[in-house]
Amino acid sequence: MGNLWKAVACTALTAVFLLSACSNDGSGGKGQESSTGPNGGDGAQKPITISAFINQSPNLTTLDNPFTKQVEQKTNVKLNFVVGPPNDNNDKRNVLMASGDYPEIFLSGNFATADQMKYGKQGIFLPLNDLIDQYAPNIKQVFKDRPDLKTAVTSSDGKIYAMPEVNECYHCWYSQKLWINQTWLDKLGLKMPTTTEEYANVLRAFKTKDPNGNGKADEVPLSGALYTWHGDLTGFLMNAFIYNTGDGQSYSYIRVKDGKVQLSASQPEWRDGLRYMNSLYKEGLIDPQAFTQNQEGLQQLGNKAGETVLGSFTIGHVRMAVGAADPRNKDYTAVPPLKGPNGVQLSGYYKSVGNQGRFVITNKASKDKQIAAIKMLDYLWTEEATRGQEFGVEGHMWKMADNGQLNVNGKPAKYQVDEKYRTETIHTDGWDQAGPDFRPRERFESQAVSQDMFSPEGYELRLVKETQKYDGFQPKEQDFFPIDIFISSEEGEAAAQLKATIEDYVKSNMLQFITGDKNIESGWDAYIKGFDGLKLNDYLKILQNAYDADRKKVK
Repeated sequence: MGNLWKAVACTALTAVFLLSACSNDGSGGKGQESSTGPNGGDGAQKPITISAFINQSPNLTTLDNPFTKQVEQKTNVKLNFVVGPPNDNNDKRNVLMASGDYPEIFLSGNFATADQMKYGKQGIFLPLNDLIDQYAPNIKQVFKDRPDLKTAVTSSDGKIYAMPEVNECYHCWYSQKLWINQTWLDKLGLKMPTTTEEYANVLRAFKTKDPNGNGKADEVPLSGALYTWHGDLTGFLMNAFIYNTGDGQSYSYIRVKDGKVQLSASQPEWRDGLRYMNSLYKEGLIDPQAFTQNQEGLQQLGNKAGETVLGSFTIGHVRMAVGAADPRNKDYTAVPPLKGPNGVQLSGYYKSVGNQGRFVITNKASKDKQIAAIKMLDYLWTEEATRGQEFGVEGHMWKMADNGQLNVNGKPAKYQVDEKYRTETIHTDGWDQAGPDFRPRERFESQAVSQDMFSPEGYELRLVKETQKYDGFQPKEQDFFPIDIFISSEEGEAAAQLKATIEDYVKSNMLQFITGDKNIESGWDAYIKGFDGLKLNDYLKILQNAYDADRKKVK
């Protein structure tokens, strides 16, 4: 699944179900050959020791495992890990940077573009352009084949300070989904809703016509989960009125219209969307807990023993709410983008290069170590290493596909994953996707899957099929504010502060308007006036400067 969303970027739970694969693009051999040059893995020279920061996943027992040994052997390095504890939210990384006692490289840097610019200008992060050009033929070829990737990782000063985890997960690009109980639709003789009004009528039927047949009014027509990967129901519903990336994204509630960066949440169309959601809430069609509960709360509804109670919900993928072990997850299907009263019909779109600031080389590294590190990165971007970072070495949790096995596109698969990888929560090999790698869509989708999309082994096929309902409804390229945009180091800190206060203000008021704690009619003008004190215009000016510079890069 793909950095929304931030990932948001995918969650640890999502990673259990996502399939990561590599295509035979001919670059794998080049990457491995580059790693066995003057510093090669033939044992002729003593390994070069490099201190490297990496986050250890709670699902991984140890980093002293076969894949780490494979990387060291292939690239003739010895990794002296500085380990970030599980779920530390970059806290240890921040302490290292603040103290000045940081390592020679970061494998799990997760540095925002503003941080890349800041530390690059200070000379702490070394430019990678020349190193890649001279010592990383695999990456150099990727940049030649995919100039969009090179553009995306190049800062506004023309330098590459960090390299990403490229994760072109198709269903993650359109992860803002609404799932509905198809069994209930069929039972009540209802069609799949296509407009906001049709959806409201479906919710009314779910509430009043006893679709679970137990004679009780216990149905929950619509729910969601805040602080969960696209569990915020306002994200999906607002896109029938105005483009809305949803909460928790790189730049939430931002759109571009006619080349001008705007805050969607201050436009008249946003008010129309709030009116619609307020009307649903007043009728009791929206679960009040949707605005307070986390993913676990939504799961309690989805997996509740006895009769089904959950009619529809928003979340990145269905098994996040109704588990794989519960056969009722097969009852749900994705609702295509709804058309609003003014003809707006959009899907949230989150395509990016992934976790952009994953790998950096710091000024602690000598020239020899810089060369060894970039060669290691070149290997980490190969098919073998990309697969290894997730599943471990070949023969452990994955092997090459058998004849006749097909991928999600119905074409011959490249490799297959042991089912134990999906059923075991603790792993003993790989890096659990903590490092920089290269998973373009053709690699991602080359894993063998069952062609029965409702089988446990066909889940990725199901996600691809459901995602196709959203493809084509994303904003036009010129109306899309880039997720991984570079903001100058001078403006980056100010932008971060303004972003936090403005997004909190939007979210707080949005929930109050929807629930009726604030009146959408009498309280709107005061809400808009409140942006003056938050310096919205200053924030938009910074984003506009960054957007204009980004468009020049593209040209």
